[in-house]
Amino acid sequence: MCGIFGYIGHQQALPILVEGLRRLEYRGYDSTGVAVDDGSQVQTHKTVGKVADLKAILPKSVSGTRGIAHTRWATHGGVTQVNTHPHVSADGAIHLVHNGIIENYQHLRRRLSARGIECVSETDSEVLVQMMALELDGGATPLECVQNTLQHLRGTWGLCILFRDHDVLICARNGSPLIIGQGENETFVSSDPHPLTAHTQRVVYLEDGDLAVIERGSFSITTKGGKVEPNITVLEEAWGEADLGDAPHYMYKEIYEQPDALRQCIAGRVDREMGTGRLGGMGLDHAALVQAPHVRLLGCGTAAYAAEIGQMLIEKMGRIPAVTHISSEFRNNDPVINPKAFYLAVSQSGETADTISAVKEIKLKGGQVFGVVNVVGSTIARLCGRGVYIHSGPEQSVASTKAFTNMVAALTIFATQLGRTRHLSKADGRELIQHLQQAPHLMEAYFEDIGPIHEAVELLHDAGSVLFLGRGLSAPVAKEGALKLMELAYIPCLAYPAGEMKHGPIALLEEGSPVVVVAPNDHLKEKTMSALHECKARGAKIILIHEKGDPIGAEGDVSIAVPAIHPWLTPLLTVLPLQLMAYETALKLGRDVDRPRNLAKSVTVE
Repeated sequence: MCGIFGYIGHQQALPILVEGLRRLEYRGYDSTGVAVDDGSQVQTHKTVGKVADLKAILPKSVSGTRGIAHTRWATHGGVTQVNTHPHVSADGAIHLVHNGIIENYQHLRRRLSARGIECVSETDSEVLVQMMALELDGGATPLECVQNTLQHLRGTWGLCILFRDHDVLICARNGSPLIIGQGENETFVSSDPHPLTAHTQRVVYLEDGDLAVIERGSFSITTKGGKVEPNITVLEEAWGEADLGDAPHYMYKEIYEQPDALRQCIAGRVDREMGTGRLGGMGLDHAALVQAPHVRLLGCGTAAYAAEIGQMLIEKMGRIPAVTHISSEFRNNDPVINPKAFYLAVSQSGETADTISAVKEIKLKGGQVFGVVNVVGSTIARLCGRGVYIHSGPEQSVASTKAFTNMVAALTIFATQLGRTRHLSKADGRELIQHLQQAPHLMEAYFEDIGPIHEAVELLHDAGSVLFLGRGLSAPVAKEGALKLMELAYIPCLAYPAGEMKHGPIALLEEGSPVVVVAPNDHLKEKTMSALHECKARGAKIILIHEKGDPIGAEGDVSIAVPAIHPWLTPLLTVLPLQLMAYETALKLGRDVDRPRNLAKSVTVE
């Protein structure tokens, strides 16, 4: 969602800030702006639209070695230039960028109004800069201005603040990520580690409650308990910006990167001889695996659908109860936490606000939570302390693809490790691991012959709505396919377990209605085909995803075959044509496939 980038040092700030914003574009946003201190005044430039639109309105030369920048994803107030960050105090002394939501901003706004200070924007963020200006007028230092203002707030924030007459930047974090990058006589601030890798590998992740005073060659961090010694983290080289290369879009590139990404996820984590997984990062011994009473998985969107697949595999292999929860619902439903159970927090970014809140709730109640995340050093990874990095590498497209398959793979390895301590035989474990190691090759085989994707697009692109069906492990795959088409093409989509189709969605079917059916060659295939026939009987056009060589291919109006694989691993392959269908349909409709409207890669507000 919203992105922050800040700089103070010896170089010209504006090019660094604009490039930082460009590297944050994948998060999703609708307006953008910068503020640069030129030594006599702070120049602010902002616009509705993309970073390219901002670059188009910037003067040819803006001198200054200190500045802040922002990409805004609208929460409070419409998508307008006046609501765009940075926000400035009435006297021009303070400029501020903010990620998060101030829940009590209306009350604070009324208090400002009573003192004769009227905000010019509709945002919750502007309230903060006007409150800080009052503190500054009262003689407070920049740090005291921020500290005194934060005492009145309820909500979440990542703040980077520029004081015109003080050669520092002030940062504060509560629930919204903020990272400091340490360079040579220069310091960077970002809401995301990716943009920092172009400048430094040495970073400090601010924790909730931290405030940082950032100078040109140094910084200090304080909390309510006093000064904190910074914990320097060295970023992995892999977390730089992905190179688009010859690919037309990041999403296209990332779809076709899935075989290599999957190899990265699997490497060193399976024991083929013993037929088990080896997830050392979870730190689980045999006794813990044997004694766990149940497993609960948490996620949002794509991560939740990957978790549903993991849930089924855990029950199949481990024969213990497993439940998947939507993170936002879990925390607010006053869950009962068993300290002996396993809780898995699944998130591509590791910054998903609802999942972070769920993790905190579980830990507060004595539960042990393991992260299943892609971004090293992310909030969920640090909160959990233990877990699995899925090693997808940077995913620039807002709509997730390779992270989904790697989440599924990581959860499959966990299920295998758990299962081998219980009811999964060595022979069955070895067979599964052998097929898992073959999955990247089978993905590549599919990409060499993707099937009639364009025929499917002809059925989908002008549809009023699309129904997706699957059973068992294919039900969450159908959900993921529906989500991708909805995200990218803006077509209303429903996904149902095929057996539920008669309980409502069948009413939507009419002559020509497209229905996507995911039917691998598993024990539920015949039941899935029953639902397919019921759809055909009502005039629906069937797009059928099936295994190569299976005669059911004749049942589809458009049939797309994927290579055969172990029944428990079919989601790794059946999701691929669904991703390509969504991508190609969006292209035909002229959509922005890498940055769909209103969406954000990293959802950092609840």
